[in-house]
Amino acid sequence: MANRQLTKIDHLLTQFDQSLRTLAGNAPSPQRISPAEKVEDMQLSEKERRHALGLMRVNHAGEVCAQALYQGQALTAKLPEVGQQMQHAAEEEIDHLAWCEERIHELGGRTSALNPVWYAMSFGIGATAGLISDKLSLGFVAATEDQVCDHLQNHLHELPVNDIKSRTIVQEMLIDEARHAEAALEAGGHRFPTPVKKLMTLVSSAMTSSSYRL
Repeated sequence: MANRQLTKIDHLLTQFDQSLRTLAGNAPSPQRISPAEKVEDMQLSEKERRHALGLMRVNHAGEVCAQALYQGQALTAKLPEVGQQMQHAAEEEIDHLAWCEERIHELGGRTSALNPVWYAMSFGIGATAGLISDKLSLGFVAATEDQVCDHLQNHLHELPVNDIKSRTIVQEMLIDEARHAEAALEAGGHRFPTPVKKLMTLVSSAMTSSSYRL
């Protein structure tokens, strides 16, 4: 029997299911095992543990935003191949989501209570960008991933030196995010001007400072 062509309703239901899975509190199963799985968990002071936990909660919230952004863009992409690229990128980000959540639990914490807010905002931005044009949508991905890379670089400097597990996860995420940014530009994404990137940085700062504590 031939595969049935998915309708708009099918896509909407799929997006709704993915939204629930992202926000359910238990990350979907990753395709790759955590790079920190075989890394020894070193002793941290209480201050170091709280700081590492806050940083990893920020990283997890960023992955929730990435899921929402890609899913929104996939839903409204003009060209099928662009939608497929966005969906593939979202699937790769699931690994990061799961790795961060696992590490947060190991550090004795929980994910951000504000994740539903960040998800809704990011999904709306992604869907709107996709409606305007695929070039803008891909450009937004590249600009966002550039910012994520900057955040991850800063976290590598801020994480406790002996928190090897968290540092290993962040290093692997940094490699993947840089690749996503490059792929979006190669696919025809628009390079955002510096003023727009600075505005995006101001908006993301609100997310990072809030998620660190909540």
